[in-house]
Amino acid sequence: MNQKNTEKPITQMRLNILGIGCFLLSAFLITVTVCAIFLIREMKLNGFVDTMKARWFFICIVTLVEITVFWIGIIMVYATSQQLGIKLRLIGIICGWIPIVHLIVLNQIIRTTFLETIFEKSKISKNKKRAAQQICKTKYPLLMVHGVFFRDFKYFNYWGRVPGELEKNGATIYYGNHQSAAAVNDSAVELAERIKEIVESTGCEKVNVIAHSKGGLDMKTAIATQGMAPYVASLTTVNTPHKGCEFAEYLLSKAPAGMKEKVAAAYNNALHRMGDSNPDFIAAVTDLTSSGCKKIGEAADGFDYKGNGIYTQSIGSCMKKAGSGAFPLNMSYHLVGWFDGRNDGLVGEGSFKWGEDYTFLENQKKRGISHGDMIDLNRENISGFDVREFYVDLVAKLKDRGL
Repeated sequence: MNQKNTEKPITQMRLNILGIGCFLLSAFLITVTVCAIFLIREMKLNGFVDTMKARWFFICIVTLVEITVFWIGIIMVYATSQQLGIKLRLIGIICGWIPIVHLIVLNQIIRTTFLETIFEKSKISKNKKRAAQQICKTKYPLLMVHGVFFRDFKYFNYWGRVPGELEKNGATIYYGNHQSAAAVNDSAVELAERIKEIVESTGCEKVNVIAHSKGGLDMKTAIATQGMAPYVASLTTVNTPHKGCEFAEYLLSKAPAGMKEKVAAAYNNALHRMGDSNPDFIAAVTDLTSSGCKKIGEAADGFDYKGNGIYTQSIGSCMKKAGSGAFPLNMSYHLVGWFDGRNDGLVGEGSFKWGEDYTFLENQKKRGISHGDMIDLNRENISGFDVREFYVDLVAKLKDRGL
C-alpha cells in the first residue's frame, strides 16, 4: 500500500510553539544576566544586607517573573523540539541545578532549538514555492527497500523523514515489506513478489528502486535472477556493501560456534516478534561478508542492466570519527576501519561503487555521514548535509531522465 504523508497544520503549529519557547528562554537568559549584573553592582556599592532590604520587592517580583518565563519556555521546547534529543534533555535536567553550568547548557538548548526552528521553516517555505513543479513526480513510482535487521513499520519509517519530503514534492512511494533478516536470495524472491504485486495492482508497469545497505544486494539479485528486469526502471543502491565487509568475515570466522548460535538465536527471536516469519541471522550476515558478496556478484554483477533498460547508480558516505555515528556505529567504526579503511560505521568506502554512476558523500564538516544518517535514522539535522534535500535532488534527477 502506498503510504501517503502530507504536510499537516500541526507541523507549523509545533514550530510556532518551539519558536515562542526559544524566544522565552532567550529572554530569560538575557534578563537574568542583566539583573544579576545590576544586583552585584548594588551590593558592591551598598553591601549585601542593605541591598536586600532596599530591593526585596524588586527581587521577589523579578524572581517570580523569571521562574515563570523559564518554565513556560522550557516546557514548550522540551515538548516540541525534535532536535534536542534525549541526551541534551537529560543534561538540561541534571545541570539545571548547577550554577553557571546551567546557563551554559541553557545556551546550547536555545541554540539547538533556534536553528531547528529556522531550518524547518525554511524547508516548509521551499516546498511551498516549488509545490507546483512536482519535481519528484517520476514516471514510475518509487520502491524503497530497507536493509538488514529492520522492517517497514507503519508508525516508524525506516527512511525517517525522507519519504514525507519526497511525497510533498510529488513522489509516489511503496515499500519492500520483506523480512528483516534472510539470505540475499530469499530476500530477492520476496522483493520480486512485492514488485509484481505493485505493478499488477496499480498498472504502473515499472518501479524506480532506492535500496539501502543489504537491500541493494537483495534488489540487484531480484533483477538478475528473479526476472524483474522488465519491471524495474532504475536501481539506486545506498551504502550497499557490493564487495562485502572484511570485518564481518573476520568476526564470523573467529567467533566460537556456541557464541554465534546464542547471538543468532537472540536476534532471530527478537526479529520473529517484530514480524519476520522465518528470520535467519547467520544467513543474512554471511551474505554481507566479502566472500558472500563475491558469490552474489557472480550471479548479479554480470547481468546486463543497461542493456535491459535499467539505469543503475550507487551512493556511499563516510564518518570522520567514531562520535559521528550513534550506537552501535560509534562502537564499530574503528573495527571496520581496521579491516576496510574509511567507512560509514559498517561498510568500507571501497565497497560502495557499483553501476553506471557513483556518488561519494564526504561532509566537509567534522560530523561526517554515517550508515544510519543516509536513511535519516535518528531524524537529525546534520550540519553540512541535508539528507531530505539530498533524496529530493536524487529523485528529481530520475524524473529528468524520464524515469
